[in-house]
Amino acid sequence: MTTVALFPSVLGIRAGVLDAAERLRTDGHDVLVVDLYRGRSFDDYEPAMAHAEEELGHAELMRRAREAVADLPDGFVAAGFSLGCVMAVHVATQRAVSGVLMIGGAIPASALGSDARWPVGVPAQTHSTLDDPWREQDMIDQAVLDVQSAGAVLEVFDYPGAGHLFTDASLPAEYDPVGTELLWSRVLPFVRACT
Repeated sequence: MTTVALFPSVLGIRAGVLDAAERLRTDGHDVLVVDLYRGRSFDDYEPAMAHAEEELGHAELMRRAREAVADLPDGFVAAGFSLGCVMAVHVATQRAVSGVLMIGGAIPASALGSDARWPVGVPAQTHSTLDDPWREQDMIDQAVLDVQSAGAVLEVFDYPGAGHLFTDASLPAEYDPVGTELLWSRVLPFVRACT
C-alpha cells in the first residue's frame, strides 16, 4: 500500500479526479485528494485559468500544495492532472516522495526555477494524448532529461486522440474510455512499485 497525494487539474476536483482516487483506493492505496481551490470547481477552462493564474497565482497554489501534504509520511506518490502535474513536481522537489505521476502534462523540475532539481532516484510516469492542444513536447523532453540526470526513469506514455483530460468521463468531448483503461493498466503497477 502506498499513500498518494492527488492534485487536480485547473478545473478543480471533478468526476475524473474522484474516479482516479477511487481506482487507487480500490487497489489498496491511501489517497489524499488535494483541494487547491477550497471547494470550487469549473466546467470550462477559461474561467478556471483566470482563477488559477490571476486570482490565486502559482506561488499561492504551490504554497497550498505544500501545506496539503505537510502531514503525509515521507515516501508518498505525488500525482497530478494537468496543472496538478506542476504541483506534484513542486512537492516532489520539497518532500521525500517515492514516485511522481503526471496525467495530461509533464513538467521538468528545472522549469520551477534554477534551484529546483528532480529528486535523486525517483521514478515517474507521464500520460497524454498525442494531439492534446496543450501538449508541450519540449517540456516532456526536458522532463525526461531532468529525471535521467537524477538517476531515474520517466516513462512517457502517448495515447491517440486530442483529449486533454481524457480520463474524465464528465468531459465527453475529451473522454476516451479505451485510453483510460490502458492508462490505469500502467498506473496501478507503477504506484504499487512505489513503496
